[in-house]
Amino acid sequence: MVGVQQVPYEDVSKYGIVAPKGQEIGEGVLHVETLIEKPSQQEAPSNYAILGRYILRPEIFKILEELAPGSGGEIQLTDAIKVLNEMQAVLAYQFEGLRYDVGDKFGFIKATLDFALEREDLRGDVLNYIKELYEKNIILQ
Repeated sequence: MVGVQQVPYEDVSKYGIVAPKGQEIGEGVLHVETLIEKPSQQEAPSNYAILGRYILRPEIFKILEELAPGSGGEIQLTDAIKVLNEMQAVLAYQFEGLRYDVGDKFGFIKATLDFALEREDLRGDVLNYIKELYEKNIILQ
């Protein structure tokens, strides 16, 4: 099982993308036809991006051991899941809710700020710092 969420098509090259097979088989659950690591917008079979949430069987480790480097010259988990999908069904669960793309610089900053602002021990300091930046015209008024 892989967690997926639809992303804008202009962002598909940032993610592993799932090609669903047919209609939902349960609420938010799809069979996976195939997976592609960081496809171009033209190559993407869908805009279902893998979120980095997996429930995988132990066979994935043997596949990873034997897998040749893929996209970026790296061993890609997406490629291993594609091989696993040839041996047993892989499902995609459509995740609902807020997610942060911490592999993206701005996504990392947003996550850091949001989580810091939710913490009582950090909230005041973070807000004071933002106010200080605003007062120094670093954040334009």
